[in-house]
Amino acid sequence: MANVAAAPRRARAEFLADLISAGLLIPSGVDGAYGRGGTFEAVRAAVDAFVTRRSLNVRPERMAFPPVLPRRQLERIGYLSSFPHLAGTIFSFEGDEAEAAELERRVGAGEDWGGLQRQTDLVLVPAACYPVYPAVAARGPLPVGGLTVDLGGSYVFRNEPSCDPARWQMFHQREMIRLGAPDEVAGWRDAWAQRAVEIVGELGLEAAVDVATDPFFGRSGRLLARSQRSQSLKLELAVWISGDEPTAVASFNYHREHFSSVFDLREAGGEQAHTACVGFGLERVALALFSRHGLDPARWPADVTALLLP
Repeated sequence: MANVAAAPRRARAEFLADLISAGLLIPSGVDGAYGRGGTFEAVRAAVDAFVTRRSLNVRPERMAFPPVLPRRQLERIGYLSSFPHLAGTIFSFEGDEAEAAELERRVGAGEDWGGLQRQTDLVLVPAACYPVYPAVAARGPLPVGGLTVDLGGSYVFRNEPSCDPARWQMFHQREMIRLGAPDEVAGWRDAWAQRAVEIVGELGLEAAVDVATDPFFGRSGRLLARSQRSQSLKLELAVWISGDEPTAVASFNYHREHFSSVFDLREAGGEQAHTACVGFGLERVALALFSRHGLDPARWPADVTALLLP
């Protein structure tokens, strides 16, 4: 196992500047929206592959979806009630020639042109697991023993611009979902929380799992957060990247019957299914590696590169 001594503390602005200077990240001019250099992308992909090799899933079904979701599905799930501040909706131009000319004029004059766009039927995906539930529900009851779905690394969007180098607006979640009986689903979630500590530990990262809450919006959101914490529905794996506090790089979420109540997910015997999901933030794990071992993977500890970049 790689050395898991605490990572050196680095100021966030300094770490971000170093990442950009080294060509690992490519700034776009908008906080939290970065291109990735070839070395960074190679490490991100290697982390994805390493999680696959260390997976405890048994014969998962592979699925893949685009980073967009039907707007009606997001509404049904209730995301806009809990996280209106994070949602990304898609607008497009549908006007006539006169409106197109007015749009061009406003753009040229540096004026706001958003009023000439109309909302489409699509939104940006805020959690990679969301498309899975209606897709599985459309098949009918789950197979005997439930179902595990592996989405691989999927793009998601969160409207939270930040100068924190670990807080991106568009990033990859390495997402896995379990659907089935309550005890089995909860056990799968808990087992993955333990496995995640082992995975990042092999890569030389010091990590801990703790109960966490989602960033719910408003006064009612504070009540939801307290309920979520009291039931330990959300766990997070945190490691040091930069700044004074550790950063969550993976989450382990037990939804109970929430998605089943929305999409009528049933076990093989007709009982209401429970669901859980596990998500690794691939860019965050990569950032933790660069923070811990340095900006040049060629100089990383041999046992880490043997695991990630054989």
